[in-house]
This record gives sequence, C-alpha cells and structure tokens, in this order.
Amino acid sequence: MDDIPVWSKDHVRMHLPQRQSGSHKGTYGTALLIAGSTGMPGAAVLAAKAAMRSGLGKLVVATARESITPIASHVPEATFEPELMERINDPELDLTSYKAIAIGPGMLPDQKTEAAVEHLLQLGKPLVMDAGALSERTYAKTEAPVILTPHPGEFSRITGVPVEKLQQQRAHHAANCAVKLGVTIVLKGQNTVIAFPDGETYLNATGNSALAKGGTGDTLTGMLLGMLCCHDNWRHAVLNAVHLHGACADEWIKTHSAHTLLAHELTELLPTVMKPYEQQ
Repeated sequence: MDDIPVWSKDHVRMHLPQRQSGSHKGTYGTALLIAGSTGMPGAAVLAAKAAMRSGLGKLVVATARESITPIASHVPEATFEPELMERINDPELDLTSYKAIAIGPGMLPDQKTEAAVEHLLQLGKPLVMDAGALSERTYAKTEAPVILTPHPGEFSRITGVPVEKLQQQRAHHAANCAVKLGVTIVLKGQNTVIAFPDGETYLNATGNSALAKGGTGDTLTGMLLGMLCCHDNWRHAVLNAVHLHGACADEWIKTHSAHTLLAHELTELLPTVMKPYEQQ
C-alpha cells in the first residue's frame, strides 16, 4: 500500500474551488437526493444537511410524503419531490436539470430502488449510490461518473469478495472492481480507498474510529453530492469530500471522546474545518 498516493491537505487546498463574487445559486447547480423512506427519515436528514453545507446551489429531496415534514424541520433550505420513486418511469418526469444525483440513504435494496437506479444510470448525470442503492449489478459505459460508497460488508455483498480477503488487500480489490465495473469506488474504513474506473487509486489519511457509527456514511454521501455540484473536476470533488469528511472527525477528537460523535456533528464542524483549506 506504500506506493498508493495519499490525497493530502495540500491537494485539497489546491483543488477546492473558490466561491465567485458574482455567482448565484444557479451557478452551483441543483442536486437531487433520493433518500429516506417511511420510518427512516433520519438518513435523508443527515445526507441533506451535509449536501447543503458542501457547495451546491439548491437541493431537492425526493422522499416518502410522510417523511417531508420531519426532514424539512431539520433542513428548511431544501425543497421536496414527494413519491418520486412511484413516478420514476413517468415520461413526463424530467430529471435532466439536475447537476448531480445521489440515491440510497435510508432506503431498502428492493425492486423499487433497483428500478430507480436503472433509470438514473441512463440520465448521464453524476450519480452517487449508497446503502439501499448498493446491489450486485453491471454498469453500461457512461460519460458521467458513477460513484459507489460501500463499507466492507456492502462491498462483499456486491462483489462476492469475502470481507476477510478484502481487508487484507483493500486497495487492490477496490481498484480491480472499479475497473471491472467501470465505476468509482469509495471503500470506506481506515484509510478509505478511492478507486477510479481507469485504475487510478488514492488513499485517504483523515478520519478515525469516531466514524464507526451509524449515519456517518449518509453524511459522506451528502458531502459527495454537494461537492460534485461546485467542483469543475468531479474526481477532485470525490477526493476532497472524502478527505474533509475524515478531517471533521479528526477535529472532533481534539476536544471530545471518539465514542461520542454523532453523524450530524460532522456537518456542524465542516464550516470551521473547511475554512483553512480555502486559498487566500
């Protein structure tokens, strides 16, 4: 693993985009987050808050109708698209205006989710898939990036590589599957591996055991979505999101126990953590 480059703080500082003085919300695009379900609105809250903090212009959350009120109470900046999953194949449903899309937090890997993923893959938009959207499938070649964000158990489920074998050669297996499937794989865990479809691979050096808690992956999905909207280079967006996500956890343990982090606190730390990375 020593020969695999690390995406460092200097890399982030070099490639983090500046907010232009004459810009407006349209400059940074509208993102679509398909997340949450009846009884599981929390994952959508975590992903939505993180997306709003990560540079996009506007966020639309597609979720179950009964989940809108609890999500809106935590993320009043978002707008909503109710019951989109039931209308995904409606020819009058136009999703082409979105700059980037994420799907999966708080969702089940069922037939409804799979039908939505199949539709989204045909749009040619940057697509982040997590949690319920991670299933074993093949991917047609596309110009737009497709980004999978599995933890080791999910990686094993969608690739067939046993967890024990994966953990012995994380970068090797992530890169191999990224090339084979033609997607980007963000393999979460200690030294998260970011493997691109051409085989280019990086390690992330930020983060700690405080991230070993439910909801932190939903927050990463939101950060990826937001940064895909404000970066011109999508690879830089992915790498920067992963680095900053871990950097927030590193900031937490400077003054708090690693046992005590809650996922939404990563988003609350992000403004302070990101500031030193901005070029003056």
